[in-house]
This record gives sequence, C-alpha cells and structure tokens, in this order.
Amino acid sequence: MSAHGAGVQVRPFQAGDLDAAARLLAERHRRHRLAEPLLDPAYEAPAATRPQIEALLGSEDAAGWVAERGGAVVAYLIGVAKAEAMWGPNVWVEAPGHAADDPADIRELYAVAAGAWVAEGRTNHHVLVPATDAGLVDAWFTLDFGQQHLHAVVEAPAAGFGVVPRSELIVRPATLDDVPPLVELERVLPLHLAGSPVFSRLPLEPEEAIEAELRADIVDPTYQFYVAEHDGRVIGTSIACALEVSSGATGLNRPDRAGYLAYAAVLPTARGLGAGRALGDATLAWSRDHGYRSIATDWRSTNLEADRAWRGMGFRPTFRRLHRLIG
Repeated sequence: MSAHGAGVQVRPFQAGDLDAAARLLAERHRRHRLAEPLLDPAYEAPAATRPQIEALLGSEDAAGWVAERGGAVVAYLIGVAKAEAMWGPNVWVEAPGHAADDPADIRELYAVAAGAWVAEGRTNHHVLVPATDAGLVDAWFTLDFGQQHLHAVVEAPAAGFGVVPRSELIVRPATLDDVPPLVELERVLPLHLAGSPVFSRLPLEPEEAIEAELRADIVDPTYQFYVAEHDGRVIGTSIACALEVSSGATGLNRPDRAGYLAYAAVLPTARGLGAGRALGDATLAWSRDHGYRSIATDWRSTNLEADRAWRGMGFRPTFRRLHRLIG
C-alpha cells in the first residue's frame, strides 16, 4: 500500500472493491445525467455499472487501483491496453474506468498507475471523461492531459423537420452508381485529418479496399448513405446508422436510444455551399424516422471544421477524450 496526500491510501484493485467502485461510478453517471439527460438512465444503478467495471478488469493488460480514506474506497482507476499497431504502447482509461468522490483523488491514483505503466514502456495514455464534470476534467488537465476528441449528442428533431438544402443542391440516398465519387469522398476526411492542426497518423486504406467496402455497405440495411449533388456532380456524403454499430460508443458512452452520424465529408472545392449541413440534417431526420430519441457523433477536437459544423447543429459534448504522451 502507498501513502499519499490528504489522508489517501492507494492500493491495487481487488475483487472485494467491485461494489464500492460500482457505487462511485453510478453516482458519477447520475451527476452526468443531471447535465445531459440524453444519456442512458440505466447506469445510475450500481447493478448496471458493476458489469462495466468487471468487463474492463477482464481486458488485455488491465490493471486497477483504489484510493482509500478512513478505510473506505473513495476512488478507483482502471487502465487497459488497445492494439499497439494503431496506438503504440498505450493505456486507455475508458468511461467506466475511473470515478471519485473527490476528483483530486484521481491525481493520487494516476501518480501510482502511471509509474507502473511507464515502467512497462506504455507511454501513450488516454482517458474518457464526462464532458460536463468540471472538477474531474480539471483533475486530468492538471496531470498534463489535453483534449483530443469529443463525443456528442443532440435530440432527434421534431416531427415535420426535414432537409431543406439550397436550391442548387440535391440530397438523396446513395446508390451503387455513386460508388466512384464516394471512393473519393471516403478519402477526404482522413486526408484532411493528416494535415494541420490534427496531424493524424492513421494510414489511408487502398482505393480498392474502400470500393469493396462501399459496394457491400451501400446495400446493407445497417447503413443509410446519403449524397449531396451540385450541378449534377456528387460533392458530399453522410452515413447514418444505429449507434450500436460504433465500437467507440459503448456502455456509459452510449446515449439512450441513439442514432449515429457515422461519417460526413464534402469535397474541399465544394465547401461553402451548405452541403455539410444538409447532409447532417438528412442523418438527423433518418434517426428520428427510425425511432431514435437522440443522435450521437464524435470528432477530433483539432478538426476545426467539424467542431464548428457539429456544434452549430446543436451537438453537445458528452465525453472528452483526453490524451497524454510521455516522451
């Protein structure tokens, strides 16, 4: 056991700590839902949060710690590993991976956990934090984390809401005849993210692989592809589906009964015509018409165009993905 400030003792997470951790997480989620009611109310119950924590502890290279004060567990922290080929030597503290009565105790936990992680060579650290929890966000910021990615949600539009593009635009469902321009549009976002100020290092897929995937997905009822046309040319696309399709939105980070704006891109030469907004509206209307209560999406914080567009459509951040690279 390690002694730390403010009367806190830090020790490894044990099976007997699950109930206390589940209560802490349920209370954090209750506070989160007071600020964002579109989140799933089920996770206000410790019976629902406990399996989330157990699943993390069963993940690859999982390690957890708890903070005790006066013999009671007052905070916990669990880190897991993701694919090293994509993320380098990494640790992720997922949405269910941390909670505290006092956010300052997260600092004490991370001080111990980070020492173990860095000793293993894992220097790429990520954490998902409730976007509205100012105390918890500040605790991670003071540990030298910075914001990298946002998850967000907006209410499904009211009945009668539809797509009203500018007169020179047409927004319609995509067909297999649209595959050639869609291949180009599938490369727009990753090419954009590779530039400043995002500097993403994710590799581009070969065009042949993109085309094969598009031909399969356009006829798959799981997805709804839309395209925007201008002067007879396809200049933009968006994809709608259920949020369950997204591997990046699970458990506490999955709003209640949510559709998903999975992808949107407009050719750089066609920006300013309103195609992005019209395509986003098409996704919102699709989600409403399929019975979803809300629509979720996510974007890199440094993608300035996406940040302006999705906030402009009313999307509210639910979770902040924070990042620290030690090197």
